[in-house]
Amino acid sequence: MTISGRCHCGAVTYQAQGEAAHHAVCHCGDCRRWAGAPMVGWIAFQEDQVRIAGTTADYRSSELGTRTFCPACGTGLFYRNATVLPGIIDIQSATLDHPEDHAPGAQIMVRERLPWAAGIADLPAFATYPGVDE
Repeated sequence: MTISGRCHCGAVTYQAQGEAAHHAVCHCGDCRRWAGAPMVGWIAFQEDQVRIAGTTADYRSSELGTRTFCPACGTGLFYRNATVLPGIIDIQSATLDHPEDHAPGAQIMVRERLPWAAGIADLPAFATYPGVDE
């Protein structure tokens, strides 16, 4: 399998070859705060399976974790933690060129999940912004 993706502005692109180690939706507060989202999808590959093009910046988000983002547009792209996930690079799966082709296999850190997130599928759903012609 080969996947590809990019940041919002396209200044950083990436490709990963081979099978993913895992793909999960994370509910931890650190990921939520970093992404500004209620949960974040992460698809993990061995570091040597991933090729990154473009200039990135790193942010040490915890004692063990480093998050990599595009300094031009701010898109969060990668997470590394050599202690907990040695040799692994986690890729924010929403940045994939075709995220619809890669469903996550698990939810992690659900002890930190926002209480309302468990029932999100029960909310009314609209194809576009309500009141906007489709």
